[in-house]
Amino acid sequence: MPRATACTEKAGQHEGQRTLPFLIRRDGVWLYRGSPIKRKEMLCLFGSMLTRDEAGAYLLRSPFETGTIEVEDVPFLAVELDWKGCGRMQKLCFRTNVDEPVVASREHPIRAVWNVPNEACGDGGCPPYLLVRAGDGRFPIEARLSRPVWYELAALAEPGQCEGVPCMGVWSCDCFFPLARLPADPSGT
Repeated sequence: MPRATACTEKAGQHEGQRTLPFLIRRDGVWLYRGSPIKRKEMLCLFGSMLTRDEAGAYLLRSPFETGTIEVEDVPFLAVELDWKGCGRMQKLCFRTNVDEPVVASREHPIRAVWNVPNEACGDGGCPPYLLVRAGDGRFPIEARLSRPVWYELAALAEPGQCEGVPCMGVWSCDCFFPLARLPADPSGT
């Protein structure tokens, strides 16, 4: 059974809610009572019932019951990227591991820890996240970009500025999403 966190304990105290024996691992694998859920249809169904409460806890909400579940990072992975167009009007279309399509836009921004030196994120880097949908409070449901999708996205990056800082980023639906700070020019020019 998943260990309770401060968020799940608080959320689990809400009337009609209990802690359910689900865990979503960082690698996107969903576990029920410690065993992987292998049926894609079940994952898609559970994914469609997932939300977050006002405290940030993850909830599975069905017509019959609601309960908190444990999520190691975020519940979804962006596993596919398709793009159309170029420049400001480029459209970045992602598909999650539960077959949910999401187009990066103002409503579905790409979030990245970008304004740090490249070495600050370690060997694995700082992966970007994509807002899939809103939760019940201020905490959204996000997907982490899988490494192959992240590399595809990086190949589409172009120089730009965010908050006056030179960076590399991507355009989608007339929105610029920064991905990494531009390295300092070693020549000083």
